Amino acid sequence: MKIHDLITTTEALEDLCERLAKSDFVTVDTEFMRENTYWPELCLVQIANTEEAAAIDPLADGLDMTPLLDLLTENDEVLKVFHAGGQDVEIIVNLTGKTPFPIFDTQISMMSISQSEQIGYANMVDHWLNIQIDKGARFTDWSRRPLTERQIEYAIGDVTHLSKIFPKILKKLIKTGRGDWLDAEMEKLADASNYIVNPETSWKRIRQPGRNPQALGRLKALAAWREGEAQHKNIPRGRIMRDETLADVASHPPKKQGDLAKVRGLSASWKDNDIGKRLMKVIAEAEPLPKSEMPEKMKRGAPLGKEGALVADLLKLLLKIRAREIDVASRLLTRADEMEALAAGVRDLKVLTGWRYDVFGKDALELVEGKLAFAVKDGKLTMTHIDDMQASMEEGLADAEAEAETDVEPDAEASEEE
Repeated sequence: MKIHDLITTTEALEDLCERLAKSDFVTVDTEFMRENTYWPELCLVQIANTEEAAAIDPLADGLDMTPLLDLLTENDEVLKVFHAGGQDVEIIVNLTGKTPFPIFDTQISMMSISQSEQIGYANMVDHWLNIQIDKGARFTDWSRRPLTERQIEYAIGDVTHLSKIFPKILKKLIKTGRGDWLDAEMEKLADASNYIVNPETSWKRIRQPGRNPQALGRLKALAAWREGEAQHKNIPRGRIMRDETLADVASHPPKKQGDLAKVRGLSASWKDNDIGKRLMKVIAEAEPLPKSEMPEKMKRGAPLGKEGALVADLLKLLLKIRAREIDVASRLLTRADEMEALAAGVRDLKVLTGWRYDVFGKDALELVEGKLAFAVKDGKLTMTHIDDMQASMEEGLADAEAEAETDVEPDAEASEEE
């Protein structure tokens, strides 16, 4: 494979993208910094196919990234392959408003062909290529220039290894016939709305202080205000105010700005500075959350209770057995809260639809309805249908009775002769 020097000119980038556009797929990775900023700062882009690989410096003076961004978001003939690509995709969405398409994520795909829940890149490389990655450069400040040869080599390795692994994963997916399982997951990855932060809905990511409309209304207003402050200053939202502090202020709003000095998580300067003044204005103008926006209670039906909790535990055991049997990550099949909902009587669930129903949901439903039981066979815990178990028991009982009658007959004949 040909490894190019660091690309720092638009002309070199155009030539590279023109060649890559003829590929069936490209592997993509990014290096960025966001510890001190709200928006991630793109510092390096690595890209490869089966023949060549390169690192592109978006911080280079005069470099126009358009050829690369067009390849990633406009060319639907080339599959874009990432590993755990959520943050990489977020950066591209921030730059273009679009996601790379079509898209494939090897971390997600590994869940459908192994029991790996969220396999890391280094472990995946070790698994498929038997190569141990040197992690010495992983804490690099990628915004500093110049980059060393070791740093660039480390970064490009992420896509060169991936270009060798992806065909192997694809081959196994075809062999197992599980490619369709990933369609919904990849569609979610390709939905740009998943990466665009809407300040008006940002409160939903925060642990909610009960279901009081007044408190939730303040939480919504405060979360939107914090998001706007962080975006305007380009600093992490936690630098403005941490989630737990935000929820506490929403639940127990200070009556005057001076009281902000007593709020845990805020500095004393908030009692008389401008940001404290803006905060108090938001609290004063916040309206109760409308009934139409009240968060839905978790879909659990009636409270689980002790018996329901036991059923939920059995479902989790069933999930472990099935995931082991078909060699798939349990997280791809369902989640703990969904199994608790199933145990509580809810039936409008993802696990009871599509391929998930076929490979797990059907058995899970039968377990809840008392049609499935656990059994130990050849030292392994397995599932068996109650009807099959009863039929087997009845057959065994009939065989035992027949054998008993056979044993009695000779004695009866001997008695008659006497």
